[in-house]
Amino acid sequence: QVHLVESGGGLVQTGGSLRLSCAASGMLATIDAMGWYRQAPGKQRELIATINRRGSSNYADSVKGRFTISRDNSKNTADLQMNTLRPEDTAVYYCAAGRWNTPAPTDFWGQGTQVTVSS
Repeated sequence: QVHLVESGGGLVQTGGSLRLSCAASGMLATIDAMGWYRQAPGKQRELIATINRRGSSNYADSVKGRFTISRDNSKNTADLQMNTLRPEDTAVYYCAAGRWNTPAPTDFWGQGTQVTVSS
């Protein structure tokens, strides 16, 4: 089992920045990709960024160029730097991790952290 804990959410004005952090513990050798999802009220959960153990990352078009995912394998953390935030970025953000050879990080989930961007 892998346990994920997010931190760093909060309230920020349009154009501001926030950094989310995800701390992983447990059977970490079983996971490869880590990622961040978000879910806004009334909308489906959206995958916005992933990163694998080798540091290769991918982003949803909605955040490309504004958000940066990073990973420190020695500290077992995966962070999401969010810049130029917009009201439409308001959502609950979830950290997730996936076992080896799975197409997306969906096997383990954090509890979520709220990000609110005021206009």
